[in-house]
Amino acid sequence: MLRRALLGLILIGVVAVGGSQGDALFSPLSQIYQIIHSHYYRAADVTDTQLLYGAIQGMIDALGDPYSTFFPPEEYTRWQDSLSGEYSGVGMEITIRDGRVTVVSPLPGTPAEAAGILPGDWIQAVDGESTEGWTLEQASMRIRGPEGTTVTLTVQHPDGTVEEITLVRQRIHVEAVRSRYLAEERVGYVRILRFDFETAALLGKALYAFPLQELSGLVIDLRNNPGGILSAAVEAASFFVDQGAVVRTRGPSFGERSYPSRGNALPNLPLAVLVNEGTASASEIMAGAIQDHGMGVLVGRKTFGKGLIQEIVMRLPDGGAIKLTTGEYFTPSGRPVQDVGLTPDIPVEKGPATGDGDDPDLGAALAWIRERAAQPVSTH
Repeated sequence: MLRRALLGLILIGVVAVGGSQGDALFSPLSQIYQIIHSHYYRAADVTDTQLLYGAIQGMIDALGDPYSTFFPPEEYTRWQDSLSGEYSGVGMEITIRDGRVTVVSPLPGTPAEAAGILPGDWIQAVDGESTEGWTLEQASMRIRGPEGTTVTLTVQHPDGTVEEITLVRQRIHVEAVRSRYLAEERVGYVRILRFDFETAALLGKALYAFPLQELSGLVIDLRNNPGGILSAAVEAASFFVDQGAVVRTRGPSFGERSYPSRGNALPNLPLAVLVNEGTASASEIMAGAIQDHGMGVLVGRKTFGKGLIQEIVMRLPDGGAIKLTTGEYFTPSGRPVQDVGLTPDIPVEKGPATGDGDDPDLGAALAWIRERAAQPVSTH
């Protein structure tokens, strides 16, 4: 049977990695498969696919890593759709932190933001079912669902208050880049909401639409940006980092790598980068590079602290896939990010992350730019 052959391929792959020691260690898997078919009283009710998925899921779960995931075919398709910035759900990025389903950030213009979901919120239950012991993908799949349906979240906010929030799922479209020119200040403002394959091109389009010869400075807003693709962060950071590393990575399969800037053609004007508790992953790559190279300052609050790299390491013949944490990344100077985050150069007490004129983060950034208006920034 196709599924039986597929199970054999997985087992052979595991054995090959471990050599003779692996052969002895994992041989019980194939034996258990045969025993189930010959001894289990309801063996006919269990498909080979179910056994295969269970074996793979068990090994992934044993890692204890919330970011490593086994995707059955349908889940992998939904995950790929989410990378394009469009899916059906409530519009928030979540993670597992200290065993809890935790909100990284709500996305702007989504039901989650409108309902008051906050970075750092602990989602205790979904539709009345406790999330204790859930994997990241279990939580994601339960919160997402068909457009127009509802989901009720039991949420504990960072201040300790607990409330039940019912949200109506909708089609979520995340616009990667938004921009506007603050003419009175002669400042270009760009908000990056996610790092996908189009982010760098959209960022470049936004930057070159500003009257560069007139600008006093730039504000890049990375607040509540949960991250995305590493290469997109490198490309985006290259608009501001003249030369040198944007990020350094380390992992057992690829050793140590350095991702250099692709070169910056923009004038090095005063640059303020807005960050907060929801700035994570690829956003921290960009912010850390700008901070380490002295190309600008970080304004706001300490970032989330997600410094791990995930890759699709295996595609199954039936369309499933395995996403594995393969390494950790560091800022150009070698600072770790995982569980540490980035500390802003100009701290601001927590305020609205709207980008509007009454925004204290933006106000602090503009005040800093006024002091250095049109003064070139030098690298170090």
